Amino acid sequence: MAHTPQPPDADGGAGTVPGPADPGPPGPDGTRTDEQEPGRAGALGPPSWLALAFLLPALLFLGAYMLYPIGFSVYRSLWDAPGTTFVGIDNYIRMFTNPPTFVALRNNVVWVVVAPIVVTVAGLIFAVLTERIRWATAFKLVVFMPMAVSFLASGVIFRLVYEQDPERGLANAVITTVQDTVAPAGDYPDASPRDGSGVEPADGGGFRLGAEVTPGDEPAMVPLVGIAADDLPGAAEPARAPEAPAGDAVAGTVWLDFTPGGGGTEGAVDPEERGLPGVGVRLVDADGATAATTETADDGTFAFEGVAGGAYTVELDPRDFSEPYAGVTWLGPTVVTPAIIGAYLWVWAGFAMVLIAAGLSAIPRDALEAARVDGATEWQVFRRVTVPLLSPVLMVVFVTLMIYVLKIFDLVFVIAPGSVQADANVLAVEMWRVAFGANDQGLGSALAVFLLVLVVPAMVFQIRRFRRENS
Repeated sequence: MAHTPQPPDADGGAGTVPGPADPGPPGPDGTRTDEQEPGRAGALGPPSWLALAFLLPALLFLGAYMLYPIGFSVYRSLWDAPGTTFVGIDNYIRMFTNPPTFVALRNNVVWVVVAPIVVTVAGLIFAVLTERIRWATAFKLVVFMPMAVSFLASGVIFRLVYEQDPERGLANAVITTVQDTVAPAGDYPDASPRDGSGVEPADGGGFRLGAEVTPGDEPAMVPLVGIAADDLPGAAEPARAPEAPAGDAVAGTVWLDFTPGGGGTEGAVDPEERGLPGVGVRLVDADGATAATTETADDGTFAFEGVAGGAYTVELDPRDFSEPYAGVTWLGPTVVTPAIIGAYLWVWAGFAMVLIAAGLSAIPRDALEAARVDGATEWQVFRRVTVPLLSPVLMVVFVTLMIYVLKIFDLVFVIAPGSVQADANVLAVEMWRVAFGANDQGLGSALAVFLLVLVVPAMVFQIRRFRRENS
């Protein structure tokens, strides 16, 4: 193509086509010295004032809902309960000389030490398991589902789970089922001796006749009461008084000394009264040794044949009168805090599992395979490779849980009954109790400020860690 000459410039040089200004040569560091900086005239992007205008609603919201309450709480903590007299730091002195505050602080220490570690370990175990099972999605869904439930609802759920009555409380229902399978309760746990019958409780449990018997004596009669007719075994037959035993025998009857509808003679076998079958009976000699054992028949009678001469005591086996295991007093003062931590584990294990599983999926598989090729066992791979590579994620999970644990309120307030509320007390509950229960806004504000001081270091640590990772 032919070249079209350009008209000469005013100075006689060849003309040039107007175009963008020459940016000039780059500087020593590779940047051009005449580039416009953001915020200056002619720079790309919005001006700074426009960014502030968009941030203004968020800043106003932050100031109204965070900065103002914090500032007012600090101010209010320097005044008395009605807010009419300036007391300075007296509320803080009262706070640290108040016994309930020390109980709450002690429980908060238990929470901070135990709960984040337990939840993080559980989340790590669940995350590793999800990589080795086929139904990992369903497993994650089930474990994470409690996160969709509010803390209030979770507290109500576990208040029922920890009920003392095994008919209502799931935890005790499981425990008592296992206990009754291993060591079943007796058939007559509610039995008690008839007054004036000479039957008395034995030292090791069960019952015994106060009067000694000898072979050939009158039958040993053991009347019991307190047993509901519906609780008698199906094999129970009408009670029968045995005939006088032979010279080398001891006989007797164990029966329910109660006539349905009333009537009857106390201490005597009546036609409508039933025997207690399957009760263990033993003869104990003068030295306390068991001379013979037997069980009552369906009509409650028992007999010992070929008994040597001497005086004996008739005792009933305590295993037949042992009460069913009532389970653990989960909401008692001793284990109420560990029980609530168990509820916290149920709620937050899914959160820890999801975060750790995300970190686990980002681990280079080459490192794991190299360790296996070098002969490391799965436990060594997990302990020496997986956990160190997951340490940043584990730290994030741990610190996040620690922040939430310091502010724990809902589960403690809902699960712990009023009778043990003081034993399960934490700082957030104590703050609410003082500020709104006792209506002492000054001391309550001091507790709120103290709780803020405890939470801030963990939050600062977490923010600085995020900045280091993103830098």
